[in-house]
Amino acid sequence: MKRNIAILGSTGSIGTQALDIVREHAGQFEIYALTANNNAELLIKQAKEFLPEVVVIANEDKYAMVKDALSDLPIKVWSGSDSIAQVVESQPIHVVLTAMVGYSGLKPTINAIKAGKAIALANKETLVVAGELITSLAIEHKVPILPVDSEHSAIFQCLNGENSPIEKILLTASGGPFRNHTKEQLCKVTKAEALKHPNWDMGAKVTIDSASLMNKGLEMIEAKWLFGVEPSQIEVVVHPQSIIHSMVQFQDSSIIAQLGLPDMHLPIQYALAYPQRLKSSFERLDFFKLQTMTFEKPDTCRFRNLAFAFEAAKVKGNMACIMNAANEVAVAAFLQDRVGFLEMSDVIEKTMQKTGFICSPTYEDYVQTDMEARSIAKEFIK
Repeated sequence: MKRNIAILGSTGSIGTQALDIVREHAGQFEIYALTANNNAELLIKQAKEFLPEVVVIANEDKYAMVKDALSDLPIKVWSGSDSIAQVVESQPIHVVLTAMVGYSGLKPTINAIKAGKAIALANKETLVVAGELITSLAIEHKVPILPVDSEHSAIFQCLNGENSPIEKILLTASGGPFRNHTKEQLCKVTKAEALKHPNWDMGAKVTIDSASLMNKGLEMIEAKWLFGVEPSQIEVVVHPQSIIHSMVQFQDSSIIAQLGLPDMHLPIQYALAYPQRLKSSFERLDFFKLQTMTFEKPDTCRFRNLAFAFEAAKVKGNMACIMNAANEVAVAAFLQDRVGFLEMSDVIEKTMQKTGFICSPTYEDYVQTDMEARSIAKEFIK
C-alpha cells in the first residue's frame, strides 16, 4: 500500500528533495498535501505535477493566485498558518514531513502527533523549543518521530538493533565556511560569504546557522530529546569533509558510525520509507577517491552560539525557546544587513539574560516566551 505523505514546506530545500524521492518511488508514495509559506509559483508547479488532495499557502495575500492557477484541477486550496496546522489531521495521511523553517513548525507537529501521524522531522526547532512536550505527546499517542537531519538520521541508523545504553553521541559538524577565521575576520564576514556553505545546499536560515555553529547547537538539543541522553553525553566533532554523519559510542568502547556523501536525499528517503531501505540512484561513496578525513574540536570562543545551546540545554525550562527565538530574529536581521555576523551572538546572549525564565512551561508558555523573546531581541537590534 502506498504511503500518503504531507509535506510541510514543500518549496524549501528539504521539501523539493523529498519530492525527488517521491518521483523516483512513485509506487511507494502518494502526495496528499503540500504547503508553502510564500513561494506560490513553485507550489503551483508542484501541485500540477503531483495532484495532491490539498495545497496550503501560508501567505494569505497569495491565496487568490494559487486558487486561480489550480481552479481546473480537483485540488482543495487553503491559506493561512491555521490551515497548515489543520491539514495534518486529515485521516488519509500516514506520514507528515515537517520541513518548515523555525518556530512555525511547532503547532502543526503537535496537531499531527495528536492525530496519530508518523512524523518525519526536518524541523529541529520543534524539539529545541518544546522537546519535553513533543516527546511526551509522541509517547502518549504512540507516534514515531523519524529524524530527517543527516546527523540524527545517522544516529538513528547506528542504534538500529542495539539494546545497549548510549555512552556518548559524537555529533559531527562541517565547521561551516569560517572555521579557520579569526575573530577579526569574523567581524567582517558578509551575508554573501555566509551563504556559501562548503558541503551542503540548504536554505538561507539553516546556512547562516551552520556558519555560526548555532545549527549544531540546535541539533545537540534535538539529539538530547530524540535519543534520551544528557547534554554531557553529546560531543560535537568538527569533521570538514562531512562523510561521517555522526557516531554512537557504547559502554564497551565500540563506536558505530554512518557514512555517506553529503546529500540530504538519503536521510529523507530513509525516514519516509522506514523500516525499509529503498533502492536508490544516489551517488555511492568511493573510498579510493576519499583522500582524507579529519576531526577537530569546535571553538566556542569564536563561535559562542554553540556554548549558548549547551547552556540552554543544561538550564532547561523555556531557555532553549528563548535562545531559538532570539536566533531567528538575529539571523533575519543579518540577512537584511542590519547586524554583523558576531553581533548575532550578542543579541542571543542578551535576550537569554533578559527574557523571563519558566521552569516547567506549558504550550501556552512557549507561545508567550517566543513572543517576548522576539520583542526583546528586536529592541537590542534597534
